[in-house]
Amino acid sequence: MTTSPETPASSLPEYEGNPFIARLPPLRSQLQLLDALAARPEYHAQERGYAASLRKHCIMRLGRYFEPLERQIQLADRFGMLLRQGYIGRNPLTHDYIRHLQNGAERIEAKSLTIPTRQPVENTATSFALAGCSGIGKSKAIEKVLHQYPQCIQHTDPFSLVQITWLKLDCPHQGSPKQLCINFFSAVDRLVGTNYFNWYGSRRASVDEMMVHMAHVANLHALGVLVIDEIQHLNKTKIGPDALLNFLVTLVNTIGVPVILIGTLSAIPLLQENFRQARRASGLGSLIWDRMPKGKAWDYFISQLWQYQWTRVPTEISSEIRDVLYDESQGILDIVVKLFMLAQLRVVSIGEVRHGPEVLTAELLRKVAREDFRVVRPMLDALRANDTKALLKYDDLLPLQAHVNQVLASAVATPANMERMPAAAEHVDAPMQDDGTDSIRKALSSLGIADDVAHVLVSEARALNPSADPLLLMATISERLAQRPVKVRKRQSPKLSKVVAPLAQDLRHVVAIGKKAGQSGYQSLLAAGLVKPPLLDLAA
Repeated sequence: MTTSPETPASSLPEYEGNPFIARLPPLRSQLQLLDALAARPEYHAQERGYAASLRKHCIMRLGRYFEPLERQIQLADRFGMLLRQGYIGRNPLTHDYIRHLQNGAERIEAKSLTIPTRQPVENTATSFALAGCSGIGKSKAIEKVLHQYPQCIQHTDPFSLVQITWLKLDCPHQGSPKQLCINFFSAVDRLVGTNYFNWYGSRRASVDEMMVHMAHVANLHALGVLVIDEIQHLNKTKIGPDALLNFLVTLVNTIGVPVILIGTLSAIPLLQENFRQARRASGLGSLIWDRMPKGKAWDYFISQLWQYQWTRVPTEISSEIRDVLYDESQGILDIVVKLFMLAQLRVVSIGEVRHGPEVLTAELLRKVAREDFRVVRPMLDALRANDTKALLKYDDLLPLQAHVNQVLASAVATPANMERMPAAAEHVDAPMQDDGTDSIRKALSSLGIADDVAHVLVSEARALNPSADPLLLMATISERLAQRPVKVRKRQSPKLSKVVAPLAQDLRHVVAIGKKAGQSGYQSLLAAGLVKPPLLDLAA
């Protein structure tokens, strides 16, 4: 099969004449990205004849296994767009880059990132967020994508500088912009041999001073993309997430450096707290990766993984084994790779001692999962049973639907409807693969919003955001619900059916008839047999 040749980025007019883009690797087709991102272990059939002690080391190669799927290719595509688009507004040959540096000097003098500058520059930077279930491979995928680009590029003509193509930092546990700046200066120093940490990272420096200097250093080295991983740490900070998120928004808006936010699904409500942040985080459309459902993508991944067997005789995969692999991993790729690796180690070790056949069976896979995954067993059991109460303890594994419910529930939460509103994590379905609209409709329905109203809300949100980005759709609908609350259906409590007594036994009717005959009410009821006669009458 032939593939299309690599396309030089300079073939596009907006990329021509930009040294920062010209030194980047050529653009690649999706087939080329598939091969470039893959990390398949070295494997030779003759290795199955090696001694068990050697084959165990061969099996350990699976720890580095990475098979890109559609979602990883989509991530690589978007990163390439993000990087190059951000450099359009910072072309040193059109003086845009020089203007950015002059603006940085003015901000340093004023000790503020938000002052108006005298050199307006077009901002072409955008950003996006990647949220996904823990263990689904977000961090590994972004690292594979980043390593397709040289991190540092030395320019000597027509200017001398070290261009930093990308920089990846972990979100500070305290959520402090000051700590992020310190980590940034240290990372740049390690890359280019500078001394920014000693110059600008002093503990005595104020937060505003550090942020201004960080922005200037990012411009000075033409930083292409800043990646912030583990963004869900902001959920547990004492100072709240706003300070750091606002700073990252400012980086994009003022100095034109694209930012990628990466976190678990528990970061979704965090990104929805403020529509401004959701809009900025969704510049190229956010990516939300839930655990994989059964389907073609899952079957493809398992088929590719199953080829790497170092048992004496390879075991053919069966539908039963496929079912067990999914049941014991619940669609989490990291778990299924480790399960396959540990099962091979177990069967090779048993064969070494007992000299029996080395066969991978469904029973063996379940036994290995039961014994070796004890730490994550409660989490997997909660996923398997769809036990939302138990999953609340592991918010990084809570299904996407629960987070969508939580986001939209907070938008319609008012004292009038709080009591009849279901818990945010209730009624969660199996992992989904959709464009986000199905999960939003289900969430709106669970909140008591009529189906026709939910359809209108989703349609309006998609009209405003044609990309159908799930984060942006949720933000738009949340803002709409918060500004003009939608009437929520009252949950109908079961009404007691009216029991209509026969006319002959209706006390009111009996008394009325007796009254016409000159009888008292008691006499009328007594004659009708509706009250017991006196004890003396019974005795007689």
